[in-house]
Amino acid sequence: MLATLERMAILDKADELAAMITESEEAEHYRKSLYKLKNSSETQRKIQDFVKMKELYEEVQRFGKYHPEYKRVMMSIRELKRDMDMDDHVAEFRRAETGLQNLLDEISMMIGRSVSEHIKVPAGNPFFEASCGGGCGSGGSCGCSA
Repeated sequence: MLATLERMAILDKADELAAMITESEEAEHYRKSLYKLKNSSETQRKIQDFVKMKELYEEVQRFGKYHPEYKRVMMSIRELKRDMDMDDHVAEFRRAETGLQNLLDEISMMIGRSVSEHIKVPAGNPFFEASCGGGCGSGGSCGCSA
């Protein structure tokens, strides 16, 4: 019974933390940039052009440089990717996404480290990685095992 009450208290605190994250500046910036990305017809056109060419690119990759369209597809995919990546809405969305991910990484690290230094925590951001190369869950140079 006591364990169930303790578990419920932890889950309530987790809900509070989730609400705080949802209301954070990072989450708000993410939602606004996602809205702009999805509602810009020019941005959506660039994304769709890239997706169509990516499908052709995957087909060409099966045959490699022997495919008759290899050079054209390779050049086109690079140009379309660059055009999409340079779009203001795409760039803003990626910055917002990274900002929100950094916040989530930092929170995960704080929670994990508050329990134990040996807890495996996803460390996608090198800023949060400890002395081992690649995070303790990777079996990196610190000598820990996965």
